[in-house]
Amino acid sequence: MFTKILIANRGEIACRVIKTARRMGIRTVAVYSEADAGARHVRLADEAVCIGAPPPRESYLVIDKIIGAALATGAQAIHPGYGFLSENEEFAEACAKNGIVFVGPPVSAIRAMGLKSESKKLMERAGVPLTPGYHGDSQDAGFLRQQADAIGYPVLIKASAGGGGKGMRAVWKGEEFAEALASCQREAKSSFGDQHVLIEKYLQRPRHIEIQVFGDSHGNCVYLFERDCSVQRRHQKVVEEAPAPGMSAERRAAMGKAAVDAAKAVGYVGAGTVEFIVNQDGTFYFMEMNTRLQVEHPVTEMITGLDLVEWQLKVAAAETLPLRQEQLAIRGHALEARIYAEDPDKGFLPSIGRLIHLAPPLEGLNVRVDTGVEQDDEISPHYDPMIAKLIVWDETRERALSRMLQALADYRVVGVSNNIGFLSRLVACPAFAQADLDTGLIERERAFLFPEGAEPPAEAWLVAALAELIHDQAYAAAEAVASRDPHSPWHARDGWRMNGSARREIRLRAGEIEKVVHAGYAGDGIRLEFEGRTVAAAGRFAAGSELRVDLGGRRINVTVVSANEKRHVFIDGVCHVFAAIDPLFHAGSGGGAEGGLTAPMPGKVIALIAPVGSKVEQGAPLLILEAMKMEHTIAAPAAGTVKAFLFNVGEQVSDGAELVEFEVEKK
Repeated sequence: MFTKILIANRGEIACRVIKTARRMGIRTVAVYSEADAGARHVRLADEAVCIGAPPPRESYLVIDKIIGAALATGAQAIHPGYGFLSENEEFAEACAKNGIVFVGPPVSAIRAMGLKSESKKLMERAGVPLTPGYHGDSQDAGFLRQQADAIGYPVLIKASAGGGGKGMRAVWKGEEFAEALASCQREAKSSFGDQHVLIEKYLQRPRHIEIQVFGDSHGNCVYLFERDCSVQRRHQKVVEEAPAPGMSAERRAAMGKAAVDAAKAVGYVGAGTVEFIVNQDGTFYFMEMNTRLQVEHPVTEMITGLDLVEWQLKVAAAETLPLRQEQLAIRGHALEARIYAEDPDKGFLPSIGRLIHLAPPLEGLNVRVDTGVEQDDEISPHYDPMIAKLIVWDETRERALSRMLQALADYRVVGVSNNIGFLSRLVACPAFAQADLDTGLIERERAFLFPEGAEPPAEAWLVAALAELIHDQAYAAAEAVASRDPHSPWHARDGWRMNGSARREIRLRAGEIEKVVHAGYAGDGIRLEFEGRTVAAAGRFAAGSELRVDLGGRRINVTVVSANEKRHVFIDGVCHVFAAIDPLFHAGSGGGAEGGLTAPMPGKVIALIAPVGSKVEQGAPLLILEAMKMEHTIAAPAAGTVKAFLFNVGEQVSDGAELVEFEVEKK
């Protein structure tokens, strides 16, 4: 077994590998970019080596720098994690040339499965069922359109070298094909350096089910059952679970055999995942094979009791697989939810910034949190905005769902937008709870998942107001201690008046809704008046931001986090954000130019769509911004004229930068 390994990755997966390596007595070397100098994976590793500037192409994707770090530190093997160079055959070859073990499959297997079109041909010869489509070499746009017409719409355009949902477009009719093809090729070129695509029939209401396979260098290969990854947005997985709901023993065996056949066809060694698209009638077709460890591997670990990273290291050290197929069994049910810094209400737009407050649920037998960040860390614009993977396990799917809902309710994140509230609604969604699953579930259940006009409950307004009063009292007490006369009555914040009690107005805003809570002081405490209701209120802050509250005899534990003028109130499993309004502040009357269009986040302009001087309708695409590895279309806010673009293609823009000079059509 190795005594030292280098981890050619960052974030959550680097921390995950370090955890197992430490348990096995293996020392670890982290690599990091300048942006990650203080990152959690760097803090956890035994050694760390800086490999360059923040952009991945100058650090995490530079093969020579990573090989150099391994040689300099004496690492015997390199674990690539997922993403970056994990499926790069040149990297695997460089490891071999330098006498370093690549913790992954042989170069030949990576090459065989790396291009979707070539892997489909190989699977066809191996007898693995394939989705109807075109997987050939011709990339002429007109020819590809003909193939799509022949297959029949809807079709899916997929980057041959793609993965992670990138370089993929659904096309519903022929007139949309050319634009979708161009967009897909741009993203494929940017993400993978290869714009080759294939065309496949887009199945209606399919499920995405994948099989975890493992092979060793002694000819053994097993499957560790399946994962259902059907719940997706933009072809990227959101919630995964194992085993797949409704999976019969016969179908599991058939899919497992097909996956093992696929792995054996390329002489596979190590951890791999064979992905299938599955019709509602149970028929399944090979999609692709990921020649690495998957993001969602923890759900397999939870139902098998195995450590897949440990298996990877043992197999890479030329050991045989720890178990045979007949020794593997499923126990219970597991779910994984990906906690992201993103705003679901704005099309899942990524969010960046400092994690002002981060408190995950307590871990134990039923709850696991895999993360690469801690409180006060930054979510950087350079990398994937994942905060953590939340994994739960229980004896049945129903109980696992309850575990997940509670764990999400216990999660506290302040400083960046996040998808925790969305995930809570998703897990509670009747369609998901009843396992009515397909890859279009999120779009199909939009009304439930994206409720409009929901405002905070009365208790949340009262808690926010009470927290303001308690903070004021604490501030006054601190001022009193620091003053020359700490016993002066002028330091008190108890509402004392010579001939009566004081009243105070606390003005708060939640979104576009502004309301007032009136506080009255009496001898026995505080009275809060809100929307015709008066309640006796009391509270005290415990550890950190935990607040013990009594509202009219109802005692509740909540969390209140103040960040600038915002008050984040976590109550009953939901986070409500309030702005505290200073009644003495009056905003000016100035504003931006009419129809101004600004960047929603830092990024790079990659295409200008509408010609300068053209008249466009509301919603017409004007330009495309690439940010955090995703394309974002900036559309016209109303009918009008494009006067000028303020940035050229290839230029970087900052958050909030005005992008287009736009004149709204006068009515």
